[in-house]
Amino acid sequence: MMQDKDILTLAIETSCDETACAVLKNGREVLSNEVYTQIEIHQTFGGVVPEIASRNHLEKISEVIRKAVDDAGVTLEQVDEIAVTYGPGLVGALLVGLSTAKGLAYALNKPLIPVNHIEGHIAANYIAHKDLEPPFACLIVSGGHTHLVDVKGYNTFEIIGRTRDDAAGEAFDKIARTLGLGYPGGPLIDKLSREGNPNAIDFPRAMMDQDHMDFSFSGLKSAVLNYLNSCRMKNIEINVPDVCASFQAAVVEVLKHKAAQALTTTGYKKLVLAGGVAANSALREALAQIEGISLYYPPLNLCTDNAAMIGSAGYYSARAGIIGSLTTNAVPNLKIGECKL
Repeated sequence: MMQDKDILTLAIETSCDETACAVLKNGREVLSNEVYTQIEIHQTFGGVVPEIASRNHLEKISEVIRKAVDDAGVTLEQVDEIAVTYGPGLVGALLVGLSTAKGLAYALNKPLIPVNHIEGHIAANYIAHKDLEPPFACLIVSGGHTHLVDVKGYNTFEIIGRTRDDAAGEAFDKIARTLGLGYPGGPLIDKLSREGNPNAIDFPRAMMDQDHMDFSFSGLKSAVLNYLNSCRMKNIEINVPDVCASFQAAVVEVLKHKAAQALTTTGYKKLVLAGGVAANSALREALAQIEGISLYYPPLNLCTDNAAMIGSAGYYSARAGIIGSLTTNAVPNLKIGECKL
């Protein structure tokens, strides 16, 4: 990949409840990465309220962009391209970022690079690991997605396994809500699990004996909820750390099993972990136990939604000639590997 000069990418991410902007050099060097999170706002409701998220993006996006540009020590005129998430996500939230990016691209006469949010999570690893290149197997685990992906190239993806119902992160949030722990549930369950016994309660592990690499977490979620309801009806004291540890152990065992299956199927020796649940300490430890492979995952600040990962993915899309236009629209149900410009 030849280029005459350094490429500066300004990236915008507003797919859910983080308003983010970053500036990257050559797709892997982060010059700035500004994130405004709405977690405290949505905690009252136990989850993200789409309209509230959109309104807060509108209020904060200009400020976040200004700070990202200032922190990078550049001007908007020096930026070479504008990358932005156009799906998947909440449609109102996506439109705030996409409309802002279109305005900047038009005013500055710069190319607009639409980015798939999930592909951005994969690209977070390119920032963290300068030597990482495709092909590799990737386990993507977040609040909305649980996928196993054959990453054949920077812009070539094949889904080889997916959840058939709930995403793993969604199950974490639901169980945390039922236990009264708060939102977001993943980090809270992870923390409490360290105080509990992962073998205290025998929760189900779905599809472990199947040849395919799909997941199912709805049965596990129901089993945990039924256990909690049964305890409450019988006035049995609930050991919350034990519930958290046993639930998390069930999720992690399935994810590890399917990831190992994917490595065997593809023949790859590189496993990449991506998405918000990539921050889970038990999952990282379990995947590190798979023998004969190299495991890659991002630092905690690049696991959750951020614009640096969008900038990295956008950089590689632009080099492949994937360019959007002022008619590019938000695609809230965009699939990985799908291009709807």
